[in-house]
Amino acid sequence: MSISAPDDTLPCYEEPIRRMSVGAEVQPGGGAHFRVWAPESVVVEVITTTGQIEPLQSESDGYFSGCLADASAGTQYLMRLDRGRWEGPDPASRFQPAGPRGPSVVVDPRSFRWTDDAWPGLSTRGQVLYEMHIGTFTTEGTWQSARQQLPALAELGITAIELMPITEFPGEFGWSYDGSHLFAPSRLYGSPDDFRQFVDSAHHLGIGVLMDVVYNHLGAVGERLLRSFSDHYFSRRHETEWGAALNYDGPHAREVRQFI
Repeated sequence: MSISAPDDTLPCYEEPIRRMSVGAEVQPGGGAHFRVWAPESVVVEVITTTGQIEPLQSESDGYFSGCLADASAGTQYLMRLDRGRWEGPDPASRFQPAGPRGPSVVVDPRSFRWTDDAWPGLSTRGQVLYEMHIGTFTTEGTWQSARQQLPALAELGITAIELMPITEFPGEFGWSYDGSHLFAPSRLYGSPDDFRQFVDSAHHLGIGVLMDVVYNHLGAVGERLLRSFSDHYFSRRHETEWGAALNYDGPHAREVRQFI
């Protein structure tokens, strides 16, 4: 596995190109490469909603990886452990359109065309922050409806929006402090590209976007999901008031840190 290749037309099963340690990544030469950490499993398979089943190859340190030549952005899939012991979404999913228990979707972040090249970024001084919960900021509770209100915030003098957590969670309303998928923006607010468009539009108006993230625990659904792949995701030393603490300093902490 490498993070670059001299020939971007190579199919992913010959020379996979990855930016992240785990998850599904669309390959320049076609297909998508999948990688997951499941150290207690013997067999890990990717199952698409069209019925394709692809066994992943075992690597060292409990990782499994492989390529689906027919997969692309928009492909829906599930992970299956030990030929049916457990089946469910990818813990590193980037989008869960049917909710936290449904199929994951392959997302290609490179396909979005950003237009904010002139955005200079934020300095630490002189900012006027507006804390925003996307689900309650507008009646519709979506990225698109919130984007339409950005000019009014700019006129008010807001220079930065602090987003309350936006990760996927169970149910139809929540604050995302009980997140189930740490890297999938909630399907209730729109698509990942709707989120990108929100940020792109904010930058054009001179507004920065800050994200509130929760990386010390998950909700009950998210905890069960990670424990299906390994109990080592969680600490045996530390606790939180809201759920099991993630394992940042115990055995296998390296793999958990790479996941985060």
